[in-house]
Amino acid sequence: MLVVEDENVLADAIAEWLRRESFAVDVAYDGDAALERLGVNEYAVVVLDRDLPVVHGDDVCRAIVDAGGQTRVLMLTASAAVRERVAGLALGADDYLTKPFALVELSARVHALTRRSRPAAPPTLRRAGIQLDPARHEVRRDDRHVALSRKEFAVLAELLRADGAVVSAEDLLERAWDEHIDPFTNVVRVTVMKLRRKLGDPPVIETVPGAGYQIR
Repeated sequence: MLVVEDENVLADAIAEWLRRESFAVDVAYDGDAALERLGVNEYAVVVLDRDLPVVHGDDVCRAIVDAGGQTRVLMLTASAAVRERVAGLALGADDYLTKPFALVELSARVHALTRRSRPAAPPTLRRAGIQLDPARHEVRRDDRHVALSRKEFAVLAELLRADGAVVSAEDLLERAWDEHIDPFTNVVRVTVMKLRRKLGDPPVIETVPGAGYQIR
């Protein structure tokens, strides 16, 4: 996720709320910084304030649309006027939310846009005796409940979504952590190690040397 909002306190509050729901979130406080991040990273959803300094939110939205891809835009604005909502949607925004708003509603809209940004997936992810329910944030293995941290849950979800394919440590780092993480950290290896221990025997997460991890 990318949160673009010039009110620093609000931007940080949105980012922290979404991180609690296992999203990897970057933050930009003006339109120019947003464009820089968009040029480097591919985001599933951009939470975009319309009235941004330096580069207006409308121009950021246009750049996202012109680039193509699967990025979805949730536009924020202080104006509740119908014409403003229509104008924002006409620019290519996928959804519109007026301030003030409840964070629980914002996260529900982000979840909905995330589902639209990737191929349809079953509500519950299943493989190798593991069941992961994203909506309830629950994991079970062979009907045994497995308690996971947010990052462990996010990594397991990505491995299950891969449907047996190998997922590199770099991809897991990009999808489950934010841009401030050290690219040379061993946090992915440590997280996978904890996941294996919590999921129990027989082990289901395989290490593919030089490639990454997979659940067959």
